[in-house]
Amino acid sequence: MNVLTQTRLHRWAAIPVLCFAAAFAAQDPKPAEVKPQPPDARVTITPRAPKPVPGAKEERRTPNIRIDTNLVQINVTVTTPLGQVVTAMEREHFRIFEDKVEQKIASFTSEEAPLSIGLVFDMSGSMGNKLHKSRQAAAQFFRTSNPEDEFFLVTFNERPELTVPLTHNTEEIQNRLAFTNAKGRTALLDGVYLAMAQMKKSKNPRKAILILSDGGDNSSRYTESEIRNLVRESDVQIYAIGIFEPMGSRGRTAEELSGPGMLNELAEQTGGRHFPVENLNDLPDVAAKIGVELRSQYIIGYSPMNLERDGKYRRVEVKLVQPRGLPPLRAYFRTGYYAPAQ
Repeated sequence: MNVLTQTRLHRWAAIPVLCFAAAFAAQDPKPAEVKPQPPDARVTITPRAPKPVPGAKEERRTPNIRIDTNLVQINVTVTTPLGQVVTAMEREHFRIFEDKVEQKIASFTSEEAPLSIGLVFDMSGSMGNKLHKSRQAAAQFFRTSNPEDEFFLVTFNERPELTVPLTHNTEEIQNRLAFTNAKGRTALLDGVYLAMAQMKKSKNPRKAILILSDGGDNSSRYTESEIRNLVRESDVQIYAIGIFEPMGSRGRTAEELSGPGMLNELAEQTGGRHFPVENLNDLPDVAAKIGVELRSQYIIGYSPMNLERDGKYRRVEVKLVQPRGLPPLRAYFRTGYYAPAQ
């Protein structure tokens, strides 16, 4: 991959990145010098005791941020201002910081790896006229899958349910979705918790959750703060498609009004993204875009320079060294992890 302006042209008809070269040509900024790397550090997560959720089996929380014995590994997605995924960047175009201290990149790969994905599907009463297009979006998402990928389905209204456990058979999930009915209240946060619990049984190193919901929560036993802490301790990327009515025609509850912000926060801190959708016809294309994005990420590994075993949250930041001839690029990545504790 010796041409940095190569990007994937996906089925949702985006303008190729190459066309930006002439308009946005600029000089390469010089990356800052990287400080020497100290001895390897073993990093784990101190689990917290969860509350029980209906439908979820009790099990011991174990460290699950994706690291090797001496590497913290961060998934990074790079996009153009039009949202196109850039897939031809090299190690020298990335700088990584932990608590504002630059770290030495020890490993770098952009090869596609098998995924474990949980679909968290809203079937509460407010989803009535949105179910048909939501099923189509799920089907479009599954078309981007590979044979090694594994999936499971969590549906929720006032209670979450593991409708289909881990499987390679996406048709089984789609068949179950075909018989879903919209009714009841919305326990979105409990649905996320149940999906996180099921993800512990997955086999693939890369893990993601896709939420399909019209936002808002009025029935969960878990709070937003508790779920936020849970996802911070895990290595599961969260992508969300929020199906919202146009702003001018909304007659929404306080919970529904807070839905977009909640989905956006959960997604961003895990390195995923939230895609708000107002036109139901856009759902399948957005779902396909997420499927391709999950398979177009860079994986950056580093050995932390901070060897303290204090159990504190370490903030991670990825900065891009802008390639010549490309428009301003943006990186999406997990914002941190918990250090080990004594």
